[in-house]
Amino acid sequence: MATLRKISVTVAGAAAIGALGFATPAAEAAPTPCDAQARACLQLHTNQAWLVNGGQVTYGPVPVTTGKPQYPTPTGHFRVQYKDANHYSKEFNGPMPYSVFFTNDGDAFHEGSLRAQSHGCVHLSHAAAVKFYQTLRPGDSVQIVP
Repeated sequence: MATLRKISVTVAGAAAIGALGFATPAAEAAPTPCDAQARACLQLHTNQAWLVNGGQVTYGPVPVTTGKPQYPTPTGHFRVQYKDANHYSKEFNGPMPYSVFFTNDGDAFHEGSLRAQSHGCVHLSHAAAVKFYQTLRPGDSVQIVP
């Protein structure tokens, strides 16, 4: 009986962690909507992102916010261009910590508000931005689906 109670608490604890917006363990994660080649996957209509390796989720899903209607986050296949841990946007006069740029137009995954939409970038929590920054490398595939 004690074992059954412990399992129930563990499952309930995992559900609570997921409800708070933290990434659940990859072993419990559902497949992403992206191709197996994608190293980072973003689904716009669910506001979720994943890190993936060989089609297997390694991190996520994590909550994100994306571009405002007048500045939409682009969809399609991209490659990580470069990274900058301490990027500062002169155009928008603000910090973009842990930036991972994936377009030539300046769109990036970076730490930002999960309540405010961006000018096309993908806002992540601090922990998720650090993980994306540490994991992704220039040339890695990024896929963004509606």
